[in-house]
Amino acid sequence: MAAKKKREGTVQRTTKETEIELYLLLDGTGETTVDTGVPFLDHMLTLFGVHGFFDLRIKAKGDTDVDDHHTVEDIGICLGQAVSLALGDKGGIARYGTSYLPMDETLVRVVMDVSNRPYLHYEADVPDQKLGTFDTALALEFMRAFAQHGGITLHIDLLHGVNSHHIIEAVFKGLARALAQATEKVAGLSGSLSSKGVL
Repeated sequence: MAAKKKREGTVQRTTKETEIELYLLLDGTGETTVDTGVPFLDHMLTLFGVHGFFDLRIKAKGDTDVDDHHTVEDIGICLGQAVSLALGDKGGIARYGTSYLPMDETLVRVVMDVSNRPYLHYEADVPDQKLGTFDTALALEFMRAFAQHGGITLHIDLLHGVNSHHIIEAVFKGLARALAQATEKVAGLSGSLSSKGVL
């Protein structure tokens, strides 16, 4: 009997602004090693791996002396690409995922369709422009890049919350839980979950 193929994706991206190596295993145990040069993003991506039960390894260097924008956006690109590689033709997956993620006073809803039709709706504004050295507006840029390069329709809404750290953390945890649900294998389904027969 042939060994079960691992659902994994490895991406390397080198530009004049960033150098990134990223590995993702969808059917993992939440083991993460993340070093992006952006400490707050390291924290968020570690949470993403742990709460989605994804194994995730990221090593990145970027022009953070300018700001964190290029590094954060490019890692979003790479993570989306890794998801797409890991899923291949997307055969056999549940396709849809929904998470309501609470964190203290905060509640975030993340809904996705792994549809090969990238789209982002993002309504999760935070009151603070900075968390430590992290520009909170970059959370949106990360999600846009992730959805675009992962071929994912992604809706993220803050239902309530006031603490900026809690809000962004709930977004990343909710993304993990929704992605884990959407990429779960459905018993008896071999092809794409689509009336067209392909995504």
